Amino acid sequence: MSSLRLASQSLRANKALLNKSYNATRAYSSYEKTLKQRFAELIPEKAEQVKQIKKEYGKTVIGELTLEQAYGGMRGIKGLVWEGSVLDPEEGIRFRGRTIPEIQSELPKAEGGSEPIPEALFWLLLTGEVPTASQTKALSAEFAARAELPKHVEELIDRSPSNLHPMAQFSIAVTALESESQFAKAYAAGVNKKDYWNYTFEDSIDLLAKLPNIAARIYQNVFKDGKVPAINKDLDYGAQLATLLGYGNNPEFVELMRLYLTIHSDHEGGNVSAHTTHLVGSALSSPFLSFSAGLNGLAGPLHGRANQEVLEWLFKFKHDVKGDYSKETIEKYLWDTLNSGRVVPGYGHAVLRKTDPRYTAQREFALKHLPNDDLFKLVSTIYEVAPGVLTKHGKTKNPWPNVDSHSGVLLQYYGLTEASFYTVLFGVSRAFGVLPQLIIDRAVGMPIERPKSFSTEKYLELVKGLQNK
Repeated sequence: MSSLRLASQSLRANKALLNKSYNATRAYSSYEKTLKQRFAELIPEKAEQVKQIKKEYGKTVIGELTLEQAYGGMRGIKGLVWEGSVLDPEEGIRFRGRTIPEIQSELPKAEGGSEPIPEALFWLLLTGEVPTASQTKALSAEFAARAELPKHVEELIDRSPSNLHPMAQFSIAVTALESESQFAKAYAAGVNKKDYWNYTFEDSIDLLAKLPNIAARIYQNVFKDGKVPAINKDLDYGAQLATLLGYGNNPEFVELMRLYLTIHSDHEGGNVSAHTTHLVGSALSSPFLSFSAGLNGLAGPLHGRANQEVLEWLFKFKHDVKGDYSKETIEKYLWDTLNSGRVVPGYGHAVLRKTDPRYTAQREFALKHLPNDDLFKLVSTIYEVAPGVLTKHGKTKNPWPNVDSHSGVLLQYYGLTEASFYTVLFGVSRAFGVLPQLIIDRAVGMPIERPKSFSTEKYLELVKGLQNK
């Protein structure tokens, strides 16, 4: 096939994809740009910025590596570019420069709602701009229009044994969506690399659109009667997810889903799920394969599954203290936990050195909607006692609670009691953070990730040589 013919095919395909995006949203806006159109406008400036930064500052040393960091999981090494968010040890997360309270205030909300619509956060993370209410509504409509699953993916989920962990089923289903990858098809046809972002965008929108349907199908199969409600094309993303799970008739749970999806979405690029998605994507694997890899990392107990472990620990705690939530009893239980060689689940963080603002956002939601809930009262009292105990213990760099110490309590209150499913919800949310970066990576031509490794013997040779200088 000639290069001219390939270029012609690529041009026609790009026009078709842009028209598809426009047609899906034009009913809501006859004058505002779609997300894809706006991002396409931003690419030249962003690509030029990256080019100039590399040219002017490419040789600038931005950090030092210690041997301890190399053996400590590369902790704190500056080596990734992540546009959507930055995590400050003292302040916490900022999404495109905005704190969680600012996100809650500035992003569009559903009619009658008070929490941000996650689609608006996706727009912000991709472009750095806050969308209008009508642009957000149009993006909601586009997600709903693409939400149906291929038959083979439905059958794959339905055939999965109920004792297969929901996260394993989730990863399998996302991998199976590779059959729908427009990026993989375009790459096989020889598309110009300048157009990679276009197909990555389409795959990312398709994937995000289908995640609530996948998650709900797993939930209904494993824990309920296997019947998944129909997609409602008029709902925003959070309301759609709540409805498919069977909780759409509870406005508070719908609001919780909007908050949950927003605050769990992104936590800069170095965490396991974000880094893994970025790493696999750097090999030009499609967004489906890249995100599936990220989900497998999220499933680990040191990452996304921690929220499940927190809840299990809380229930054991509650059983053991037999309703005695006095500070003295809680302090003794915490010391017993630590002295037995275990950790206090939900406390500490690899980067944060203050209370996680995601915890605070959930606590404020609980104070508003469920202030008298028994489990919430227990979590609140632990919050008063645990930091002091952990500080005295001296082995925890951050004695403050993280996001995992609260999310399960909220879900339990509204009846979603199946803790093994919680990480799936985390996975749906995390897609909102990692997929914008994949699109940006392809738009600015980020290369394959390939750090240098050494053996222990080589490291010894290296550090001894440095010490002898």
